Amino acid sequence: MTRTTAIDVDEPLIAALTRIRATEPERIAQALAHRPRGDLAGTKALMVIACDHPARGALGAGGDPLAMASREELLRRCLTALSRPGVNGFLGTADIIEDLALLGALDGKLVWGSMNRIGLQGSSFEMDDRFGGYDAQGIGEAGLDGGKMLTRINYEDPRSADTLEASARAIDSLSQRGLSAMVEPFLTRWRDGRAVNDLSPEAVIRSIAVAQGLGRSSARTWLKLPCVQDMERVMDSTTLPSLILGGEVSSDADAVLASWGRALALPNVRGLVVGRSLLYPPSGDVAGAVDRAVELLNH
Repeated sequence: MTRTTAIDVDEPLIAALTRIRATEPERIAQALAHRPRGDLAGTKALMVIACDHPARGALGAGGDPLAMASREELLRRCLTALSRPGVNGFLGTADIIEDLALLGALDGKLVWGSMNRIGLQGSSFEMDDRFGGYDAQGIGEAGLDGGKMLTRINYEDPRSADTLEASARAIDSLSQRGLSAMVEPFLTRWRDGRAVNDLSPEAVIRSIAVAQGLGRSSARTWLKLPCVQDMERVMDSTTLPSLILGGEVSSDADAVLASWGRALALPNVRGLVVGRSLLYPPSGDVAGAVDRAVELLNH
């Protein structure tokens, strides 16, 4: 079947995508079904662009609390990042994945669907990380490679038990379908009414210990971990393949790159999964920021 899903990126993307969604919504499934797939087993180093923050109401980047509010600009930044040599993956919610599939930007890429986005940033129920995005069935039907789940563990909030159980069931459901589970664990505390992740090495190690024990099997489980101090000791706590997340946008890009480089030298770190740090770099140069990250992988 000849693919007919490409959109002229020279016209406003919102106009073109809305027209398809309103009049030809079946083209979304067609675009996903017929896109060339990536090869996880044959990929030595992963460079994954992440864009699932908006679905949790987290639109800020750098000093701008609404940096990601314009869907037109966000999609164009994703298109730029995904077009760069060495970028081989994407992580996002269904709305963004479907838009990018219609644009042909996910052809040949590995794609993970974000599964739990209910714990909205800044809300009184932020620790309630229920699964309101993709489920394993939807990930399989969309032809994606796996699912990502935020798994925050708050020792003082009983809802964390529900999150852990839901993450375990999601790992099982994905594994049954031969799909990978990308688990993003944190030890999280309430601080002045906000959910704050503990980024000490000891906390990250403890979160890894909990996350890697979830589910009937860990054979297809990957970890998505922050880059913290003493990463050698942190990564000594797992045999699971792991990706380093980008975190908040930093004004010191060189320091961030250096910390990623040190982490990538470790044997169980298989690549990077980065969102705002590359999509909204302080320099404004998305292509340049992505290229510098890819260069780390090449070394």
